[in-house]
Amino acid sequence: MKFQEYNYERPNMETFTSMFNAALESFENAETVLAQEAAIDTINKLRFDFQTMQTLVSIRHSINTKDEFYDKEQTFFDENGPRFEQLNNKFYKALSNTKFVNELKEKKGALLFQQAEQSLRTFNDAILEDLQKENSLVSKYDKLMASAEIDFEGEIRNLSQMAPFSQHKDRDTRRRASAAISKFFSDHEETFDDLYDELVKVRSTIAEKLGYENFIELAYDRLGRLDYGPDDVSNYRKQVKETIVPYVKTLVERKGKRLGIEKMKSYDLALEFLSGNPTPKGKKDWLVNQAHTMYTEMSKETKEFFEFMMDKNLMDLEAKKGKSGGGYCTYIPNYESPFIFANFNGTSHDVDVLTHEAGHAFQVYMSRHHEVPEYMWATLEASEIHSMSMEFFAWPWIDKFFKEDTEKYKFSHLAGALSFIPYGVAVDEFQHRVYEKPSMTKEERKLTWREIEKTYLPYKEYDNDPFLERGGFWFRQGHIYAVPFYYIDYTLAQVCAFQYWVKAQENHQNAWQSYLELCKTGGSKSFLGLLKVAGLKNPFDDGSIATTIPPLKSFLDGIDDTKL
Repeated sequence: MKFQEYNYERPNMETFTSMFNAALESFENAETVLAQEAAIDTINKLRFDFQTMQTLVSIRHSINTKDEFYDKEQTFFDENGPRFEQLNNKFYKALSNTKFVNELKEKKGALLFQQAEQSLRTFNDAILEDLQKENSLVSKYDKLMASAEIDFEGEIRNLSQMAPFSQHKDRDTRRRASAAISKFFSDHEETFDDLYDELVKVRSTIAEKLGYENFIELAYDRLGRLDYGPDDVSNYRKQVKETIVPYVKTLVERKGKRLGIEKMKSYDLALEFLSGNPTPKGKKDWLVNQAHTMYTEMSKETKEFFEFMMDKNLMDLEAKKGKSGGGYCTYIPNYESPFIFANFNGTSHDVDVLTHEAGHAFQVYMSRHHEVPEYMWATLEASEIHSMSMEFFAWPWIDKFFKEDTEKYKFSHLAGALSFIPYGVAVDEFQHRVYEKPSMTKEERKLTWREIEKTYLPYKEYDNDPFLERGGFWFRQGHIYAVPFYYIDYTLAQVCAFQYWVKAQENHQNAWQSYLELCKTGGSKSFLGLLKVAGLKNPFDDGSIATTIPPLKSFLDGIDDTKL
């Protein structure tokens, strides 16, 4: 079967709830471990059934947000997702209280029970309506972003389709593109502000009802962070500020020199070279064929994986009107199928997003053997190691995509990955500040963002754009709205992916074997436990960033970028 043939049928929540409760009763009344395991198998099948339908709707709705059928089905899951979570919570409670806990830990692993206890803290029946409201607000944000219709250069374009103009060689085109994008956000400023204001309030209310001091604590538990907390992240941000921010500032200065721009503005930052940014030398079908060649040669595992994705049409890659922005990978349990979603626009980002999301998809494909559903995916910061490292493992084949732009791409890819970290850290600090003081006004939030921007991105100067100058850039960062506190995960993973870049330069095969083992382990260990499996340094430890960055600086400083 191909993805288009995967069957969707809306779950009957009354029937589903009845079946789930019956299986749960069997679990609780079981007299043997074997009987409890059989009940767990039944519960897991029910969970997979629900998640399969929910994921099919999510994918098909994001492919076309104007499809009325899937728009209604998305609303159904926004409303009933919390009811599913309610049932899941009952399962976790029963799991934590079983008299066979030691025997089940031996069979299923102790991590599942730690995750269950953590999850129990994040839900009770009193927050059901609040969760439904939170889901609804996030869906409204997604639809607002997808609604962008920007009249530029004689055509109506969405936000993804504006990206090539933001990287245009002509400075005035870049300036006008930046202004056109900014106008969409400023025209809808009140709506973006109101949506976030409501999200902050409802999330703070949920945290209060659950007995947390603030939403920050709840967010860390929601994200499954078992072995680090806000203090560790604060220390990590401090390392970034001391070690990476100064070097990124020099990279921006180098860029200004090679572009011949004395005073760089924000709309200049997306352009890398006067001769133009590196671009892939073909469109979607050609790119997929190059990726097929790459993954065929990379390993037998990647060959099998990518051919599975191609054969079943498990990738939707082109930007289209009505399509949600961004890119993601998800998993359809009953069909054992990863799915890759992207918005190709003719920039190097097309290759980045393809290799990045393929890293996620490859990991979950390699983790399908885990009997415990929770172990198929790692927590988010660990999952981003798979994706970001795959971008670097693609380097030996990157010439297939970029031809004469290969050296340009390698320089801008590595420099861009380094330059991203301060921005990712800024997004994280902003969210900590907001949820520490949820009573902030809308104007105070924007002032706070601009203050943080000046700390981590001191080179970012807005030119005659009062909306951005007073702190409106963060509207476009969907994670802030949809998945609070997730964004720091990208930066933690990037530091780990840098370690794979270094390992691959030294011994590509050894580095790949470590990565393969990490993918197979899935989420059966915590974040720091997975780092031990892979032999990677802990990014929270003092000095970890300072010892990781020098080989990257050496590579970049050894290139005469003025000749690219």
